[in-house]
Amino acid sequence: MSGTLLAINNYHYRRGGADAIFLDQMDMFARSGWNAVPFSMQHPDNLPSEWSPYFVPEIEFGRQGGLMAKIGHGLEIIYSRKARQSLAALIDQVRPDVAHAHNVYHHISPAIFPLLKKKGIPTVMTVHDLKLACPSYKMLAPDGVCERCKGGRIYNVLLHRCMKGSIALSGLVMVETAVHRALRLYRDHIDKLVVPSRFYRQKLIEWGWPGDKLVYIPNFVDHAISEQRFAVEEGDYFLFAGRLAPEKGLDTLIRAAARSGQRLRVAGTGPEEAELRALAQRENADVEFLGYLSGQALHETVAGAKALVLPSEWYENAPVSILEAYALGRPVIGTDIGGIPELIKPGETGLIAAPGDPDDLAGALNAMNQFSASERKKMGERGRAWVNQEFSRGAFFERTLDLYRGLGIPSLG
Repeated sequence: MSGTLLAINNYHYRRGGADAIFLDQMDMFARSGWNAVPFSMQHPDNLPSEWSPYFVPEIEFGRQGGLMAKIGHGLEIIYSRKARQSLAALIDQVRPDVAHAHNVYHHISPAIFPLLKKKGIPTVMTVHDLKLACPSYKMLAPDGVCERCKGGRIYNVLLHRCMKGSIALSGLVMVETAVHRALRLYRDHIDKLVVPSRFYRQKLIEWGWPGDKLVYIPNFVDHAISEQRFAVEEGDYFLFAGRLAPEKGLDTLIRAAARSGQRLRVAGTGPEEAELRALAQRENADVEFLGYLSGQALHETVAGAKALVLPSEWYENAPVSILEAYALGRPVIGTDIGGIPELIKPGETGLIAAPGDPDDLAGALNAMNQFSASERKKMGERGRAWVNQEFSRGAFFERTLDLYRGLGIPSLG
């Protein structure tokens, strides 16, 4: 059985992990006979869609020149009337059976959820970050992991300037959070929240969300990746692949590489790149910065690594990069924080190190290096088997379909 899926996300292109999940989910449902209809924001990088005339006008706070323009855009960020109007027209046109939202903050805004409720459309939202608890998404302040806003103390986001060190942006998200909570836009108008990690489910419960509203459905990796076989021998390097940002723990990893004497390759770009290059020189670490890689070039680089390393120092959700490394037959070293450890079977598919501890991470690098190449290959093969069983597109589709059925959608029986 099939129906019409209204898929909602700020961006209609592969800007980040949440956007990739949004697009891949639409694709898998479309391939299964569903009518998958997107609702997003206008953007020059968007993929083409026949439904783009209904998309919300582009909003990027801070780009507007005048004070009144900034105020107008600030109000739209908090509660977008334009999004409600555009979505109402789209709903009348396609009459969806279910709505599945991903990231809507700041652009589409949660103003759409009361409309969906009023129209009688069952609504699900995937929790890609911790915005439903923490005003600044990450439970990360300038001084590290932070849960100061717990219990409604959201003034802390302004007090500590958690949004890019900016008083204006931090004040905006504080007001935004206060308005959304006062109107109960998420709590009263979304039927189920999908959480890709057990850690996020537990964290949201700790912050007051009812457990029966939170459904664990892990992320997935395309079966085609696990079917790829590159003519790549294991190289003499460990690999980090991702954004070069402070919370990713790259400074700890570079120090660990220096102390362990292991070679490190870094694939990605970001605001910390210059500082990290300077750190590698100071520490005399054997680090090669590869720049941004994607597609086959990235997959070949992963396939040639001794292991993928995720040295994160914040509450990561459920990194797809771990699943992709397994799908490519490589083990993973990850830190014991957020949802990372639930994706690693220590000694079987990888190793776990303490976050923010270069000595412990250096020990994990050395321990992985001491395995033979054939032993590391077996670890990767166990990871690939785990992905094909638990984190496949098919498993994700069936779990999501079961969730939709539980919402009482008539077309699904």
